[in-house]
Amino acid sequence: MGFRGVGQAGAATTTSRTKDTGMNDKAQDERTVTEQVREIIEGIRPLLQRDGGDIELVNVNEETGVVSVQLQGACKGCPGAQMTLKMGVERHLKERIPAVQEVVAV
Repeated sequence: MGFRGVGQAGAATTTSRTKDTGMNDKAQDERTVTEQVREIIEGIRPLLQRDGGDIELVNVNEETGVVSVQLQGACKGCPGAQMTLKMGVERHLKERIPAVQEVVAV
């Protein structure tokens, strides 16, 4: 699984929250945390798919801020999967959604 793809996306899109979604801050704040996470995961998926992997959103616990995902394809058994999960996916989500505390693979 390619960490470089997720990391590159984070570097390329960290300039502003409103630029990522095309929405103003008020509109983004009105969406649930789950909706925000789902949108960002959908943006990350093509990067993982490019390297033969994939990611599926399983659950967002809005009380604890824990996001559960399932890594699939090449990501499932990849030695770099944990790094991709923490340094790519988790970092990407935490930068954009303050309510996210952790991302775990299930």
